[in-house]
Amino acid sequence: MKKILIIGATSMIAEATARLWAQRGCRLYLIARNEERLNSIAADLKVRGAESIHFASFDLNDFERHEAAIDEAIEALDGIDIVLIAHGTLSDQKSCEQDYNLTLQELNTNAISVISLLTPLANRFESQRHGSIAVISSVAGDRGRQSNYIYGTAKGAVTIFLQGLRQRLYESGVHVLTIKPGFVDTPMTKGFKKGLLWVSSETVAKSVIKGVDRKQDVIYVPWFWKAIMTIIKGIPEAIFKRISL
Repeated sequence: MKKILIIGATSMIAEATARLWAQRGCRLYLIARNEERLNSIAADLKVRGAESIHFASFDLNDFERHEAAIDEAIEALDGIDIVLIAHGTLSDQKSCEQDYNLTLQELNTNAISVISLLTPLANRFESQRHGSIAVISSVAGDRGRQSNYIYGTAKGAVTIFLQGLRQRLYESGVHVLTIKPGFVDTPMTKGFKKGLLWVSSETVAKSVIKGVDRKQDVIYVPWFWKAIMTIIKGIPEAIFKRISL
């Protein structure tokens, strides 16, 4: 029975992953902004088999609240084995290009808040010398593209931070997993035309569970995004700047 903290628990990916952990009889602590949704999700997870469910609601951009919230979660769980960080927003690239304040808001939500949470979490995991830290990043962080470079900048920062954290915590026996989804069909992407490259939240959730179980370092979801991004990253800058992606 694992003791699991899920941050950004009302996201579709987090909720789908929590259902799978609930079916294993895990103890779960959920953090997100929407208390009504947390109530609903908690009730569903209890029915699905979770041993216990606790939750807290607050805005994850309230950085001063992070450390206390983590302490409260660990106390309620009586320890911690796994944390999944899954919150974020999909930046409006065009709006951000016109307003630095919107850009800063997106960077705070998608990067700085994640780093703020990971700092005390990493220290606690390092002290206990076991456990898994799993974080949703994105293939968008692999290379800056004109269509979403604000979002990509944030996710790229998270990916680099996790690389360093993985190396730092390796000697302590702590597992760090970077999850890089491609196109996922969620309410956040409801305005996008869907195609063959799109997958469901449930597909990502299964990959997250497998990645944690197998103690993988980095996973692309679905797997073919690793090949796609390898090709995109390999395009010379002189050519890349001339194409539209």
